[in-house]
Amino acid sequence: MAARFLLILAAMMVPGHVAAAPAPNIILITLDTTRADRMGFLGSPLGLTANLDALAKQSVIFAQAYSHVPLTTASHATILTGTYPQFSGVNDFGKPLSPELPYLPDILHKRGYRTAAFVGSLVLDPIGGTAPGFDRGFDTYDAGFRSRRSGEDRFHTLERRAGDVVARSIAWLKKGPREPFFLWIHLYDAHDPYDPPAPYAARYAKAPYDGEVSYVDASVGKLLAALRAKGFYDGALIAVMADHGEAFGEHGERSHGIFLYDETIHVPLLFKLPAQPGSKRIDARVGLVDVTPTILHVVGIPIPRTVQGESLLGMMKQASLYPQRKASKGISRAQTSPIPDRPLYAETDYPRRAFGWSSLRSLRVGKYLFVKAPERELYDQVADPEASRNLATASPAVSDTLAAQVDDFRRKTSSAGSGSSAPGLDPQQAAQLSALGYIASDTGAAGGKTNEQQGVDPKVKIEIANQLHDALLDVEEARYAEAIPKLEQVLAGQPQMGIAQMHLGTCFTRLRNYKAALPPLLKAVELQPDSGMAHYELGLALFETGDWPNAAPQFEAAIARAPRWADAQFSLAAVYARIDRVPEAMTHLGTALELNPDHYRANLLRGRILALQGDPAGALPNLEKAVRLEPKSVEAHQFLADAYSQLGQESNAARERAEASRLKTPTP
Repeated sequence: MAARFLLILAAMMVPGHVAAAPAPNIILITLDTTRADRMGFLGSPLGLTANLDALAKQSVIFAQAYSHVPLTTASHATILTGTYPQFSGVNDFGKPLSPELPYLPDILHKRGYRTAAFVGSLVLDPIGGTAPGFDRGFDTYDAGFRSRRSGEDRFHTLERRAGDVVARSIAWLKKGPREPFFLWIHLYDAHDPYDPPAPYAARYAKAPYDGEVSYVDASVGKLLAALRAKGFYDGALIAVMADHGEAFGEHGERSHGIFLYDETIHVPLLFKLPAQPGSKRIDARVGLVDVTPTILHVVGIPIPRTVQGESLLGMMKQASLYPQRKASKGISRAQTSPIPDRPLYAETDYPRRAFGWSSLRSLRVGKYLFVKAPERELYDQVADPEASRNLATASPAVSDTLAAQVDDFRRKTSSAGSGSSAPGLDPQQAAQLSALGYIASDTGAAGGKTNEQQGVDPKVKIEIANQLHDALLDVEEARYAEAIPKLEQVLAGQPQMGIAQMHLGTCFTRLRNYKAALPPLLKAVELQPDSGMAHYELGLALFETGDWPNAAPQFEAAIARAPRWADAQFSLAAVYARIDRVPEAMTHLGTALELNPDHYRANLLRGRILALQGDPAGALPNLEKAVRLEPKSVEAHQFLADAYSQLGQESNAARERAEASRLKTPTP
């Protein structure tokens, strides 16, 4: 096995030569929202990562690895394309991955690799979620997530636990995939809300995030054991990394997406090379943009010219020539390494898109972290690793130099079309992201329009972001009363935030307080007239108050924004049915059922209308399906009973009436 790897390395010394030796299998494991300081192999004393620590003993560890954007979809685009967000254009949720971009799975597939992905959340679902184009080059892409309905478990709708994702990938391995193969496993569990399964929930009751990390590690252990059992482990290239980290109040941020400090940007990264036992630690600064070129270099596939990252293989080989030296007090490990640091760029447009604030750009170079913001930030990371003392005012020359370097780097690494506007989220995608705690709108910047680096400095209003994030998680768990004061606090600080107005009105609607719901929903439509979500929620509130004529144009506006939105099609049909526009109602019900044949309310209403029009035979398929979809619905059984009676099927009608009566009777 070692000889095979030496042949691969020897072949790679010849420019443009593809290794003739059998290509190694590749396993890519991405750990969502996982802080570097939780890894035992990076010095954590918490004991959370026994399996990853064991893997690290046979791997090259990059102790100073950084993400380039603190958002899942955008960071994975960087990992898998080897390009920066400003080049790929995937700097936000829902941005399509261009077929023009180099894409690791597609490159490997064209070189004969069998490719499979098993992902843990709808944020990486290319069909039903917010990652269009991510399935390019995959033979298997296991996703299939959807929005959560009332009473459903989030782990079978919005996301999957690590154990489920790993079990699916192991089942794929047991089928004996044709070699060589590329297997990507994405584990989402460390993302909030933190809710580890037993026994981790009890063991880490006071630190549920740590429980999630420990559970993920155990799941990785099961995957590694399966690879060993199938004989795939030793000869495989295994790469493990986080897409970004998580903040717990450092610098004021809770969660991630807003700031670019180490808590959310410093990530674990390691590579187990094929047939190369033993551990190395490299303390030079590297980025996730380097992952794709490194993998391609290791397996002997030419790196596309458009890839912007650099292969780390040469650094790995160089590291073997120099023993790692222990850093003395006040000196960073990176300074003790003979391998020079690379400048590390990161950015986030999330503050602008979600709140209408300024975007942020950062550069880590030498001993400095510089953040380009309305109020510039400069930190000496050797003397101040927690980035607590801003030196920008005291060191204007250094700040000016680094600000110019940020602008120059971004200009050189952006694509020609990176600044062009792209289609935004549709209402269903925005609702899905809101369910995960992300501030998401189906229109422009949620807090109002602003240029990328103009507007409020996120540092000034970070608590607004925290409160809105927490409120959205409350809404997802139907804790509407708990969400309302948080949303009111958000609006006290930023009353022109249309998405917060919309969610406040939605909470009142769900609590059936329609009088309180209407003012914020009307304000939301005023602030974001292009938002299908805002029009839809206002339409629902008006519908519930009996103001059907005014509800109709709101649903019409929602459909104009998102014609493939089944719920909006149904809602407009329901209004039309009540204002004597029945033929139009039937048209929209037909559209709703084309989009979603299992739409319970559309089946129920269409069947009821047909029965009332004297077509019980036509009504029967819809009403029978409604009963199958919602067997506990009294209304569905009653309507079906009426249709059976019209057809003279009295025994069936009696059965349905009896079931409706049983369901209406309170259980003792």
